Amino acid sequence: MNQSTAQKTRHDGQEPKSHVLTLPLEHTHVDRSPHTYERWLIAKLMRMAGSPPVRFRLWNGDVIEPEGQQPQFTLHLTDPKALYSLVTNPNLAFGDLYSSGRLEVEGDLPDLMEALYRAVHQARQKWPKWLEALWRNHNPRSTGISEAKENIHHHYDLGNEFYQLWLDSAEMQYTCAYYESPDLTLEQAQLAKLEHVCRKLRLKPGMTVVEAGCGWGGLARYMARNYGVKVHSYNISREQLAYARDEARKQGLDHLVEYVEDDYRNISGQYDAFVSIGMLEHVGRENYEAMSELIKRSLKPDGIALLHSIGRNRPMLMNAWIEKRIFPGAYPPSIGEFMQICEHGDFSVLDVENLRLHYAQTLSHWMERFNENEDEVTRMYDGHFTRAWRMYLAGSIAAFRAGSLQLFQVVFTHGDNNHLPQSRQDLYSFPAAPEEV
Repeated sequence: MNQSTAQKTRHDGQEPKSHVLTLPLEHTHVDRSPHTYERWLIAKLMRMAGSPPVRFRLWNGDVIEPEGQQPQFTLHLTDPKALYSLVTNPNLAFGDLYSSGRLEVEGDLPDLMEALYRAVHQARQKWPKWLEALWRNHNPRSTGISEAKENIHHHYDLGNEFYQLWLDSAEMQYTCAYYESPDLTLEQAQLAKLEHVCRKLRLKPGMTVVEAGCGWGGLARYMARNYGVKVHSYNISREQLAYARDEARKQGLDHLVEYVEDDYRNISGQYDAFVSIGMLEHVGRENYEAMSELIKRSLKPDGIALLHSIGRNRPMLMNAWIEKRIFPGAYPPSIGEFMQICEHGDFSVLDVENLRLHYAQTLSHWMERFNENEDEVTRMYDGHFTRAWRMYLAGSIAAFRAGSLQLFQVVFTHGDNNHLPQSRQDLYSFPAAPEEV
């Protein structure tokens, strides 16, 4: 076995960009037919997974059809060890095998993943305890201050050029867009999301805002440019901060926006609004009480907070492959765990919105652009990296479609704040999306 870390010399003789994705690769030559027990293992695997409409093509060309239904997808296993890995721990092995090319898929990848998620969701209600233990996801890595920096580096410091290939060109948003109408472009929908957030925060000129985790800084610039507020944005990704600061200077907004290279836990001062878009997934549930206390001391008496995060309907660990290969330390909270932040701080919840299907559409747009640029991604990294990220995007689309993941926007304020709007009518008085970008 060797490890792929995309450090190999490319076909053009140049070194690919360094990153921290490591995949186990097997080099096996198989010249035998499958054993009877290997066929039995596949049948057993499919029954335990809820009998999805999937056929298997094995390393010698033999085909195993699903029981009692027409197949919609075909999985090709290139060697017996791939089968054993899949049976032992499918949550981790499926992504690794696809990324390394030892598992090939015939059929639409997001549709396959959605079918698998739906089947497994139904089947797991009847799993024996030993299977639940065998196929369990592992606890996420620590999100302490030192560990959080390495976790963020793993994912967000892959290079701004990589993300520019497939994110929107308006504000480089790597979070759920807001599709007021399904025909919006990715750029329109991402700007609509920023506008939707600003309206929920009831921003007015002269206000101050603190942002925990700013990405490439698009929300901060949007708030400063369109609402005349002063923003302090915290981030620990140097790649993202370099881009954000450069854009603020180009747009003449650096007098209103300060991008701070520091952990969100070191936020100080009081503000009219506290906002965090897509960072709570990286906080870790063991830190929710501390985050609640941070928000409480950061908000002025009439201040409003908004947290936007991937979530769950009930507590559940992140998929083992996503957590290990793509998003170390990730934990999407259930809505109940989300509310613990509000309860601990004695906050009043003003609004909860679920944008689950908006995220499925956002990811579909990202995947279209990613696929259009896959040759460039492979040139920058390698083919295994490209396959891994295709799997990540496809699996994420499927998870939101199937309801395995949710997207919560929660707005709250101090429990004794009476300076509140009478209704939410003003949020929808005119479209949030621009007519064109």
